Amino acid sequence: MISRDKAPTAQETFMQMAQAAGLRGRLLVTVGILILVRLGIFLPIPGIDRARFGEAISGNNSVFGLLDIFSGRGLSTLGIFALGILPFINASIIIQLLTAAIPSLENLQKNEGEAGRRKISQITRYVTVVWAIVQSVAFSALFLQQFALNPGPIFVAETAIALTAGSMFVMWASELITERGIGNGASLLIFVNIVASLPKSLGDTIDLVQVGGREIVGRVIVLVLVFLATIVGIVFVQEGIRRIPIISARRQVGRRVLAEQRSYLPLRLNSGGVMPIIFAAAILSLPLLIANFTKNPEIANIVSTYLSPSGSQPWVYALVYLTSIIFFSYFYSSLIVNPVDVAQNLKKMGSSIPGIRPGKATSEYIERVINRLTFLGAIFLGFVAIIPTAVESALGVPTFRGLGATSLLILVGVAIDTAKQVQTYVISQRYEGMVKQ
Repeated sequence: MISRDKAPTAQETFMQMAQAAGLRGRLLVTVGILILVRLGIFLPIPGIDRARFGEAISGNNSVFGLLDIFSGRGLSTLGIFALGILPFINASIIIQLLTAAIPSLENLQKNEGEAGRRKISQITRYVTVVWAIVQSVAFSALFLQQFALNPGPIFVAETAIALTAGSMFVMWASELITERGIGNGASLLIFVNIVASLPKSLGDTIDLVQVGGREIVGRVIVLVLVFLATIVGIVFVQEGIRRIPIISARRQVGRRVLAEQRSYLPLRLNSGGVMPIIFAAAILSLPLLIANFTKNPEIANIVSTYLSPSGSQPWVYALVYLTSIIFFSYFYSSLIVNPVDVAQNLKKMGSSIPGIRPGKATSEYIERVINRLTFLGAIFLGFVAIIPTAVESALGVPTFRGLGATSLLILVGVAIDTAKQVQTYVISQRYEGMVKQ
């Protein structure tokens, strides 16, 4: 009888984390870089009247809320890392869209292996630099200049250079975490930035409860229960898997005849993980940013009415948000799982799905299953992202505004992915120890 190793418990995981030098080093690198990036948030951009800036943004949370959270309050504090990881995320969106449209980029990704992926990563860095320069110049010239102590071209140039340099450092830090640390660097940076905004939201909520009395206490309790139910739904979506049965044909190896083996092909309900939510939120933040930069009353009115969760037409915002999540879920699913490649690999290994002919029929069957799973996962993600925000508005508890389901999705998704990666390292260390013995 073949014994199967169980997944390590939490206590075993922490014990082996402390004992494994490689994992311990990765954890220290990750924590050190995250602390360094957080410190950069508080390095101020010089030459700005912060009192006037604070007054200007105090009533503009609908515009700056999401961006400010993703940058770890970098926008409200006006640090050199104010743009944070957003230029890199936007550049990644652009490159991934172009990869699906330009054959040469698609060839790099699919057929060139590790060398192709490195080239795409390098192109993404170049696009990030250009995008960061554009955002920095626009942010400095169209918005920050009105609060400058000495406005003019020199102020715009100095501020744009500082913001671009800060954004490049954050991009480098995220890639360093991905390569030498634990987890996805970009996701972890956003995770830390969201966590950093929790104390302020909790403090504002406590102040609201103290002022509002029992009625507000009841509303806050209802909101907390909705958040807990949302977390349960997020875990359900993140961990949902469809197992497609696979049968391996009998094989003869020398004089031995290997019996027919049964296994399964796991397909995730939400194969894109947390990235569709991050990308959808980044896309929705662009109109708000443009409206604030242009200062056009008509554009600002349209954006605040239709593309803001607190506007007079929140259903339009919800519909656009849901559509963006569905689009990026399908897009990410197409990048992660290629049904044709899966069908060819199964055929080469002499495996098949019961009742399905190998080859084209198998790829079509897998594609149908993936499309259904992706649709269900995207719809569920969309509703999970929209409902808590709607409940916040209905209950009149604005202290968690901007820290709704989008942030919860990112927090839970990144926590699950990082915990799984840590567990993978622990299991690999265990097997390495067994081999050495």
